[in-house]
Amino acid sequence: MSKEPRGLNFWMVLALCVGNMVGSGIYLLPATLAPLGTNQLLGWMVTIAGATALAATFARLGARLPGSGGPYAYVQAAFGPFAGFVAAWSYWVLLWSGNGAIAVAVVSNLSLVAPWIGKTPGVPALLAVACVWGMTAINIRGVRAAGAFSVVTTALKLLPLVLLIGLALWFAASGTPRVAPAAVSIAPGAIAAAAGLTFWGFLGLESATVPAGRVENAARVVPLATIIGVLLTGAVYFGISLAFWAYMPAAEAAASPAPVADFLGRTFGGNMASVVAVFAAISAFGTLNGFILLQGEMPQAMARGGVFPAWFAKDGARGTPVRAHVVSSLLLSAVTLLNYGRGLGDLFQFIASVSLAAGMLAYFMSMLAAIRLLPEERGLILLALGGAAFIGWATWGLGASAVGYGLGLVAAGVPVYLAVRRGQEAVAAGLVMPSTPPTPNAP
Repeated sequence: MSKEPRGLNFWMVLALCVGNMVGSGIYLLPATLAPLGTNQLLGWMVTIAGATALAATFARLGARLPGSGGPYAYVQAAFGPFAGFVAAWSYWVLLWSGNGAIAVAVVSNLSLVAPWIGKTPGVPALLAVACVWGMTAINIRGVRAAGAFSVVTTALKLLPLVLLIGLALWFAASGTPRVAPAAVSIAPGAIAAAAGLTFWGFLGLESATVPAGRVENAARVVPLATIIGVLLTGAVYFGISLAFWAYMPAAEAAASPAPVADFLGRTFGGNMASVVAVFAAISAFGTLNGFILLQGEMPQAMARGGVFPAWFAKDGARGTPVRAHVVSSLLLSAVTLLNYGRGLGDLFQFIASVSLAAGMLAYFMSMLAAIRLLPEERGLILLALGGAAFIGWATWGLGASAVGYGLGLVAAGVPVYLAVRRGQEAVAAGLVMPSTPPTPNAP
C-alpha cells in the first residue's frame, strides 16, 4: 500500500502563494489608496516591477537552497548566524503582527453584513482574535489540511475579483463615463507612499520558500509557483486598481469599509454587496490560514538552525510546529487587543504599516544574500539590486512613525539571540547538559 502524501503539491503551493498575496490587501487597499488619485496606479506599477524582481530572486534562491526557512535560510547561508537571525526575526515579526491586519480584514468585511460589529467598541478586535485561533487550529491539525484549505479559499476569492474586472471592461466597452480622479498632483512622495502600501498586497510572494522542506519536488515546484503566483497576482491587482480609479469616486471609495463589495453593489444592488463581502471575508480567512502556516514554520526553522530557543524545534503529534504556532498567535492576539480602540480602517492601516516596516529588513537582506550566494549570475544580481532598491524606497514611503515601531520590534529580538548563544556556550563549556537535538519530520 502506498504511503499517503503528507507534503504540499504544486497546486497547494501555488494557492499558498496567490492566496497569501490576494487577500486582505486587495479588498481594503482601494479605500486607503483612493485619496492618492493617479499616484496609486503609478505606485502599483512600481510595486509590480519590484515584486517581480523579488520573486525572480526568491525563485532562484529556492531552487539553489530548497530547504525550509526561506529568507532565514538564505541570509544565514550568505552572512552567518547573527545575520540569519536578524532576517528571520524581522520576517517572523512581519508574519505575526501582519496577521493582525489580515484578521481585521475578515471582520471589516463581515461588518458590511452585520453593521453592529463595526459600531460596537472592542468587538472587531475580539472577533479578529477568534479568527486567528480558528486558523491556528487548522494549521496545527496538519500541513496538508492547511494546503487544501488554501486551494479552496483561493479559488473562491478570485471569483468576485474577476467579476469586478469584467464589469470594468464592460463599462469601458459600453462607453460608460469615467469618474473624475482625486485632485491630487502626481509627486514622487505620493507615489512612494502608494508603493509602500501596495507592497502589502504582495506580502507572501516568498511563501513557497518558507515551508520548502514540506513541499514535494521543492527544487522545481517552489520557483515555478513563486513566479506564476506573482505574475497572476500583479495582473489582478492592477486590473482592480484601474477599475476603481476609472469608475468609483475617490471620496466614496475612501469612506467604504469594504470597497470591492461596494463597487459591485453599485451595479448589482445591495444584496450583491453583501454576498461579495462574504467572499472577501473568505478570502482574508484563506490568507490568514497561509500566513499562520508560515508563522509556525519560521521559528521552528530558526530553532533547528541554532539561533532560537530549542523549545520551538519540536513537532507536535501531527508533525506540525505546535509550540511555534501557539506563541506566534499569542503575540498577534496581544497586538490586536492592545489597539482595540482604533476603528477598523485605522486598525488595519496601523498594523499593516508597522508589520511592513519590521519585515522589510528580511526582504532587503535576502536580496543581498542572493548577490553573495550567486555572484556568477549577472542577470540575477541586477534583479536583486533592483529588488533591494525597491525595498528601500517602499520603506521610506511608510513614514518615520511606522519605521520607528518596526525597528523597535526588530531590536527586541537581539536579547533573545544573545541568550541562545550564551546557552550554547554554556553547553560547549560543559556547564549544562545539552538537550536532545530535534529530528525534523519528513514531509
